[in-house]
Amino acid sequence: MIALGSDHGGFELKQEVMKHLQERNIEYKDYGTYSKDSCDYPVFAKKVAEAVVNKECELGILICGTGIGISIAANKVKGIRAALCHDCFSAQATKEHNNANILAMGARVIGPGLALKIVDTFLDTPFSNDERHIRRIELIED
Repeated sequence: MIALGSDHGGFELKQEVMKHLQERNIEYKDYGTYSKDSCDYPVFAKKVAEAVVNKECELGILICGTGIGISIAANKVKGIRAALCHDCFSAQATKEHNNANILAMGARVIGPGLALKIVDTFLDTPFSNDERHIRRIELIED
């Protein structure tokens, strides 16, 4: 299951992502926000990050205006490796090398077509399990 979250700036793109996940028959849980009313992105970053750390969900996707703030907030939760990606190569590399468990995107930076390709790349790319990447992740976690 995928944990989804956004602030008001990412609300519309999150709706597109939910529709796309439904089309792919991928289960998700929406942790908010549930409207375009102004709100605070750290609230939703924390909810998604805790769902991933507590294994309620396998991975997370967070969206705000730029993706920056929401990824910073998510990375404050121990065990989270949130990666801000605005291209498919970064989404692939962060899964292969960092085993990122949350994808962050900026709705004011990329359009829905590219965003959905990034989501697919992130979800479909496996971790490499290379010893050097495992070692580096352990260093991050410490």
